[in-house]
Amino acid sequence: MSNVVPEGWEANQGQPTEAREGDGPVLDEIVRDGARRMLAAALQAEVDAYIEQFQAEVDEQGRRLVVRNGYHAQRLVTTAAGAVEVRQPRVNDKRVDEATGKRARFASAILPRWARKSAQVAEVLPLLYLHGLSSNDFAPALEQFLGTGKGLSPAVITRLTRQWQDEARAFNERSLAGSDYVYMWVDGIHLKVRLDQDKVCLLVMIGVRSDGRKELIALADGFRESSESWADLLRDCKRRGMTAPTLAIGDGALGFWKAVRDVFPATKEQRCWWHKTGNVLAALPKSAQPGALAAIREIWQAEDKSHAKAAVKAFAAAYGTKWPKAAAKIVDDTDVLLAFFDYPAEHWVHLRTTNPIESTFATVRLRQRVTKGPGSRAAGIAMAFKLMQSAQNRWRAIRAPHLVAKVRAGATFKDGKLVEPDPSDQAIQQAA
Repeated sequence: MSNVVPEGWEANQGQPTEAREGDGPVLDEIVRDGARRMLAAALQAEVDAYIEQFQAEVDEQGRRLVVRNGYHAQRLVTTAAGAVEVRQPRVNDKRVDEATGKRARFASAILPRWARKSAQVAEVLPLLYLHGLSSNDFAPALEQFLGTGKGLSPAVITRLTRQWQDEARAFNERSLAGSDYVYMWVDGIHLKVRLDQDKVCLLVMIGVRSDGRKELIALADGFRESSESWADLLRDCKRRGMTAPTLAIGDGALGFWKAVRDVFPATKEQRCWWHKTGNVLAALPKSAQPGALAAIREIWQAEDKSHAKAAVKAFAAAYGTKWPKAAAKIVDDTDVLLAFFDYPAEHWVHLRTTNPIESTFATVRLRQRVTKGPGSRAAGIAMAFKLMQSAQNRWRAIRAPHLVAKVRAGATFKDGKLVEPDPSDQAIQQAA
């Protein structure tokens, strides 16, 4: 027989959880103490491993060149568990590089020399800014769940922002020669913080390299529907060495499409099914939306292009008479909506939508006309850049990455399957 435990009670204690008011701070302190001990142990193990690695290297007197040398001064580090005090082990490394004459130096991979906050905390700061929070409010906001605002003063935030602005500027000026992007997702993101009086949109381009890895290509401010804004960005990328992607994926409303036809005319086009579905449903009454959504799924989930085209005809027949504008959104864009069928089936899940961009900016993109601002244009771009940079560290390569190089090489795929060249045709070509 099962026991039913009333809400707000703990089965093993027999008392309401809310009655133990003192548990919160005590538990937080236990967590912080545990974090401190674990960090200290990890730092000690890292130093021990480093010293052991070079224990055989000695000077003329037979003394080790790499030894322990006490501790660095105690410092406070802000982590996701709160602020913890750390005394980092010191290493005396007397080895000298014969080629450069420079002395070797131990560098902790766990806790860099000047670090005052964990990477996880640093990722939170751009999110707060892009949500419309001012730098003066960062410390109080973080103190609510970190237990301290130390190390996150407005002055520190300002220095961080300037540093990130420099990083974003360098990123947008880097050479793109040799960085071959086969697929490319594009979108214009309206944020909750106003970047400037008029340019309130971030133009984002993410690419897939020939080895299947995803990578941020460019991030700039501009107008989402302006072909000139996108053309300026594409021309700049081309000037820095970028070659034409094989396929670009994006919303049909973007000014990008006119621009890419001018700058990279060889690039094929795929419309984003996520955006298209939203546009179609917005043109239908609520009563018709569930059925239309199911009919749309029949199109992009079809096993091949012929079945998808049949599903398009079925959609037009079902909704074209009463709601011709909604049906036209699918029918008129059939070719660019079904372009993904001409690429490896393993890649379809990646090519149908602009999900890499959507998922990164999901919490900070503006879906209404009201903005929380104003904010610095340069700071907004820098914060968005750091957000993308953090997200990029978690991105996985697309499925079947080995097929990306085949796509770039011009291999033909029909309904997701590689079409092998006819041996007889090859023999004729060789004879000729």
